Amino acid sequence: MPASKDEPVVIPVEKTFITMKKARRRQRIDSGDRSFTCDQCGKAFSDNGNLKRHQLVHTGIKPFSCDQCGQAFTHNSKLKKHQLLHTGLKPFSCDQCGQTFTVNGNLKRHQLVHTGIKPFSCDQCGKTFTQSGSLKKHQLIHTGLKAFSCDQCGKAFTENGHLKRHKLIHTGLKAISYNQCGKSFSLSNGLKEHHLVHSADKPFICAQCGKCFTENGNLKQHQLVHTGIKPFSCDQCGRTFTQNSSLKKHQLIHTGLKPFSCDQCGKSFTENGNLKKHQLIHTGLKQFSCGQCGKSFTHSNCLKEHQLIHTTDKPFTCDLCGKSFTHSKSLKDHLLIHTGIKSFVCGQCGKAFTQSKNLKEHQLIHTGIKPFSCDQCGKSFTRRRNLKKHHLLHIGVKPFTCDQCGKSFSCMSSLKEHQAIHTGIKPFVCCQCGKGFRRMDALKNHQLIHTGVN
Repeated sequence: MPASKDEPVVIPVEKTFITMKKARRRQRIDSGDRSFTCDQCGKAFSDNGNLKRHQLVHTGIKPFSCDQCGQAFTHNSKLKKHQLLHTGLKPFSCDQCGQTFTVNGNLKRHQLVHTGIKPFSCDQCGKTFTQSGSLKKHQLIHTGLKAFSCDQCGKAFTENGHLKRHKLIHTGLKAISYNQCGKSFSLSNGLKEHHLVHSADKPFICAQCGKCFTENGNLKQHQLVHTGIKPFSCDQCGRTFTQNSSLKKHQLIHTGLKPFSCDQCGKSFTENGNLKKHQLIHTGLKQFSCGQCGKSFTHSNCLKEHQLIHTTDKPFTCDLCGKSFTHSKSLKDHLLIHTGIKSFVCGQCGKAFTQSKNLKEHQLIHTGIKPFSCDQCGKSFTRRRNLKKHHLLHIGVKPFTCDQCGKSFSCMSSLKEHQAIHTGIKPFVCCQCGKGFRRMDALKNHQLIHTGVN
């Protein structure tokens, strides 16, 4: 029988306590209050319970184990989600691309890919993310804090996931195999990324140029190229961009801030992507080879730029001397020669250069350091590219041939110097007496006559 209006309503004390506790927790979440901080990695939480659960990550204790594959977890909820993988059940499906997921949360996170919305932006480098968690993980890169260390080699990482992937190097385990090419992967996400190589499924097509994309968000970003609209402008140099994130990355150039450093050679970069590309140099892996001369590269874009050497197409021409170049950047660098401006001066000998990189290369002469040595004859070089050119002498490869006399050379620069014999062109002219030379070193030797140096 329902209670009358005059009768008091009795609420159990325990239930009231639980309700109030939940309300306080919700209030902290809504207000953004994260006063519970992990003393090992700095991650903050809205309540003490979540902090304690998180701290299990650092202890390595994983009391919940899967009875099918043995994988262990810090929380029972994570184990239950994992066990869905063994059932093969993926009840949550994306209505745009058909991809299915084991849990609804993963579906919701995936759907942000199609919208192209990345509301979480890093205030240091401008990189944007679809989730706040991804942004927080990324921000650890800028702090330099690496709380997760490998117990075998001591290498440290900003994320536990990166440590786990690294540990597979020591085990050599590659548990997942792709059935089309037989290539093996240590992680399922590596398999998924590789699958895109074989898959021709790119349903989002640009109506103007026909370029295809796997995601609608990427198509939308690409379409801005055709409109020519660049609403984001740099207030220092006036350069414009299609995206705000690109502008933020560009602005780091003006600040001089390079927060991403290589732990092997100390070279710094404005973007993490550029650091990762650079780090391939230290691995020695060069999987992109030129079919004409055999030269190998760490990146496909470097190979494409190199292949222009073998073509006769040099669309960028200097209007002062007529010299042509395959790349616009090469033309810009060349134009500095005509200005005569050499703002980078060597503090030891006073020699000046048009570019900073040329000064740095020159300064190695004074140190006497030649870090690149030939493993066949022991000859050392200050630059890696000079060592590579030298290696061609040992193997006898001379891919660059003069079309007038048939003489072959191991490098393009030697061929160009030789071709000046046939043309009679002497581009290097002495500013004091007007005498011309085919090569820069010959001009420098000649100029010693005017200085009185024997």
